[in-house]
Amino acid sequence: MSLRIGIAGITGRMGRLLTEEVAAAGATLAGGLRRGDDPAPLFAASEVVIDFSHAAAAEAHAAAALAAGIPLVLGSSGLSTAQEAALAEAARRIPVVYAANFAPGVNLVLAMAERMAVALPGAQYDAEILEMHHRQKVDAPSGTAIALGRAVARGRGTTLEEAGSESGRDGHCGARGTGTIGFAALRGGQVVGEHSVIFAAGAEQIILTHRSFDRRAYATGAVRAALWLQGRPPGLYDMRHVLGMA
Repeated sequence: MSLRIGIAGITGRMGRLLTEEVAAAGATLAGGLRRGDDPAPLFAASEVVIDFSHAAAAEAHAAAALAAGIPLVLGSSGLSTAQEAALAEAARRIPVVYAANFAPGVNLVLAMAERMAVALPGAQYDAEILEMHHRQKVDAPSGTAIALGRAVARGRGTTLEEAGSESGRDGHCGARGTGTIGFAALRGGQVVGEHSVIFAAGAEQIILTHRSFDRRAYATGAVRAALWLQGRPPGLYDMRHVLGMA
């Protein structure tokens, strides 16, 4: 019997792609959630749910997965600290894959950014993260941009909160802080997603860039994560685990 996968956010652009990728993987579509639906019936009918709906629904969907005792794949961006804490609490009892980006290439870039940050200390190399998305995107910086900032901070033996971040510079904002991590967000047109990590020193500059041309890469990765979760113990996983990099 094929794996029964439910999709939260099934009517969105990602939802439609996920529906196609579930079929391509040989799994069974258990059903889908639209905004305002009661999540309980879908979670009860599914063996795993992929959630690409909205950050505001993350806590409710984590609770529904916990009540049904099934794994959850969460791809919503823009979660608050409290929402991430609720997700981590649920992951103590069910397996959860939570990732800012499910494209394999992006996750390789995250790993490389962390490795580069080890060799390029903040005292000598300023780290700036530039991202661009379609004009409809509601959160900034993007979840992937924040994940890149956290990767750089980890490579430098700190956290993004401890290192400090700078974004939205405007007017007479003063000199850039040494060791901080900068963010710039661009919005326009229908850009799927572009992310660059820039390490800039006085004598050289290194730029690591990933461009997404099709959202299908995210859907393929999310279904891969759903399949990978089967039989896993409770825990909070990310795409590094799914790709065998952790």
